[in-house]
Amino acid sequence: MRQAQVTRNTLETQITVSLNLDGKGSAAMNTGIPFLEHMLDQIARHGMLDIDITAKGDLHIDAHHTVEDIGITLGQAFTKALGDKKGIRRYGHAYVPLDEALSRVVIDLSGRPGLTLNAEFVRARIGDFDVDLISEFFQGFVNHALVTLHIDNLTGKNAHHQAETIFKAFGRALRMALEYDQKAADVIPSTKGML
Repeated sequence: MRQAQVTRNTLETQITVSLNLDGKGSAAMNTGIPFLEHMLDQIARHGMLDIDITAKGDLHIDAHHTVEDIGITLGQAFTKALGDKKGIRRYGHAYVPLDEALSRVVIDLSGRPGLTLNAEFVRARIGDFDVDLISEFFQGFVNHALVTLHIDNLTGKNAHHQAETIFKAFGRALRMALEYDQKAADVIPSTKGML
């Protein structure tokens, strides 16, 4: 089973992530940031990952450190759980609509961090959640999961819908990239022989 648990403790946050890449889509969250938990649940359900996250952070300042460090810790758990990447499809993509909103996510489990995120949210906050933190979460994730990630919100008039389509599409793209390729069960999908 491709599983991992990672704990990250700093002066700003204390975070533990348990991750099962071959899960059933279950999520258990205790972060103090309800909207982020809703988004992380989308990743789990649509990616068919089991994700358990507990986080305590300096929310009395704002949610920035906690959101970023959850992305970092989830990325570290992802790298640990994935192992040598033999037999995976490596690439994944998804388009996901939600009413008027539509997002596209493309991922390469490349071993190289890279994020391109194009999303012009129609408002700066979703409830108490600052939409700038979405890029902080994904930047933390890609830096430590070592993946190349392209995120494009193609349309949307509701910021909640825009964000939700991004996280759902991310889960779907991950699910595709993590699948085993029966034709290449013992092969690392790279001409370099490593990822």
